[in-house]
Amino acid sequence: MHQAATQAPDQVALFLDFDGTLIDFAPRPEAVTVPADLSSTLDRAERRLDGALALLSGRTIAELDRFLTPLRLRASGIHGAEMRTDPAGPSEAACALPATMARSVRRILADFPGTLLEDKGVTLSIHYRAVPDAADALRAALADYVAGCETQKLELVTGEKVFELKPPGFDKGSALRRFMQMAPFAGRRPVFVADHEIDQAGFDAAVALGGEAFSVGTRLPGTTGSFADPADVRAWLRNIGA
Repeated sequence: MHQAATQAPDQVALFLDFDGTLIDFAPRPEAVTVPADLSSTLDRAERRLDGALALLSGRTIAELDRFLTPLRLRASGIHGAEMRTDPAGPSEAACALPATMARSVRRILADFPGTLLEDKGVTLSIHYRAVPDAADALRAALADYVAGCETQKLELVTGEKVFELKPPGFDKGSALRRFMQMAPFAGRRPVFVADHEIDQAGFDAAVALGGEAFSVGTRLPGTTGSFADPADVRAWLRNIGA
């Protein structure tokens, strides 16, 4: 399985999630530890793949850049809402949600001490890693808000100890498909590595385009195989760039 993108790197387009895939989770999004050699590992792998490597993350592209500085990669951020198709170029993003929505969600979260709202502009992320027992009640409260929201049509999606409120129409699958239509990805076989059910659209897109999908930690439905943990993924990437 770990030979998925090493036997013929000139034929592979590699797509990687970030949290839970390249790095381990932390109690708060900003508290993650990025291994010192991750940037150089990704840089070498991207060069070996002739540029056909992109990050598909729930984080913003600006955050990814900060964690990996000075490295800049092709990337999609906020679950497909942001795209950067040229590492040296700007990012483009979907329209931001109305500011009133973040205020409404903060009022909901007042009933759930220990939760954290991350306003990404295009989406709202509600983290509950510090209070995992609140998951069911929090999901129900957010679902009621989505059902009654007249300002903007929203989707409620579930991640790793996080709920995301986002407009419909974009996800990691749509981002992967868009990359696959352009150089240097076009004509290659997509390989997507991610860690959670929220990434299912990306898994499905990679397989539908004749590629492979690998989950991290747990073998997820629709995937070709799995990695044990982010350290296993990083070791695999080091082999690609060797």
